[in-house]
Amino acid sequence: MATRTDAPTRREQILKEAARLFAERGFHGVGVDEIGAAVGISGPGLYRHFPGKDAMLAELLVGISGQLLTGGKRRLAESDGNPEALLDSLIEGHIDFALDDRPLITLHDRELDRLRDSDRKLVRQLQRQYVELWVEVVREVYPGLAEPAARSAVHSVFGLLNSTPHLGRPGALPGRVGTAELLHRMARGAFAAAAA
Repeated sequence: MATRTDAPTRREQILKEAARLFAERGFHGVGVDEIGAAVGISGPGLYRHFPGKDAMLAELLVGISGQLLTGGKRRLAESDGNPEALLDSLIEGHIDFALDDRPLITLHDRELDRLRDSDRKLVRQLQRQYVELWVEVVREVYPGLAEPAARSAVHSVFGLLNSTPHLGRPGALPGRVGTAELLHRMARGAFAAAAA
């Protein structure tokens, strides 16, 4: 969910390539030499940046969970008090993640259980906070929606938005703008259906 426009640091380059390779071939199917080669350094050179592959995986999964929560809180703080606009903003932010960080979705689905218990618990804690932020906003937009139903709807919308790795190759999609608009309409439609 990068919004920076300056060049990525070596550490960020390593993480991006590690995410791509782990998503393509699985955590155990990728060696440090391959990650190093992808960023133009030796495999052992990676140890100047990370103690090992486990640390890369933890930083990727804890990092994206933290970024989603931080982004959601920022959107809440910047909102003008209009819950409809805030919900649209949250959806847009999650769509940006789902379209721009597709390997991290695959990585989360396949490799979360490889994290140390403390890192996995932190990921889950950050994710719960992110969900609860959405639940509050959804219930403001749809006040008749009970909390358990709102929570289920949020999880369902996340499932819809996070399906992007399964939509085919990036070039097979109808274009980023068209895909984002479609996902946004579907997300709002899912919330409206839950509240109907």
